[in-house]
Amino acid sequence: MDILRKEFPRPKWITPIKDPFETLIITIISQNTNDRNTARAFEKLSNAFQIAPQALANAETTEIEECLKVAGLYRNKAKVIKEVSRIILEDLGGSLEKILNMPLDEARRALMQLPGVGAKTADVVLLFAAKKPTIPVDTHVNRVSKRLGLAPVDGDYEKVRKALQRLYPPEDYLDAHIFLILLGRKFCRARNPLCRQCPVSSLCPSRKV
Repeated sequence: MDILRKEFPRPKWITPIKDPFETLIITIISQNTNDRNTARAFEKLSNAFQIAPQALANAETTEIEECLKVAGLYRNKAKVIKEVSRIILEDLGGSLEKILNMPLDEARRALMQLPGVGAKTADVVLLFAAKKPTIPVDTHVNRVSKRLGLAPVDGDYEKVRKALQRLYPPEDYLDAHIFLILLGRKFCRARNPLCRQCPVSSLCPSRKV
């Protein structure tokens, strides 16, 4: 982790706590979408609507779709955003605080009962918006952790998450998530990884030199 902290400056967009509902909406938009298009879609949505359960629950699905077109799978995401907003508004009093105040495992289960919310989306909300001790596993984290031997090669989401959480103290979970993503984007690419330039190549059992 120290090597990665030296290699990568901490991204300016990283903040330990973000608005829970906003974090949820951004993460839903980001599914199967790159960061650039996620940001563009969220900006359009923010310009069109207040990012709040009531506003999005009452919005026309077609209007949400128009904002999300750049993000891909926009029809499904628009339906999910409208429905999850309605549930939070009607069943949770318009706030995720009740869920976020639950113990971690209970909060994860509650979030994953919402439409469009899987394990990764739940973990992102819990880590970024509630400072809960969990490590979200996206495609970069999954690939890099397995190549570095930090997680079992055949491990599913939960096995990878738990393997990483055994390696790092809870106060480093946010950094572990962020820096493994950055390592995956810059060096440990899915195709043609840049092993010779990688700062942790000497520690990697999968390196190609």
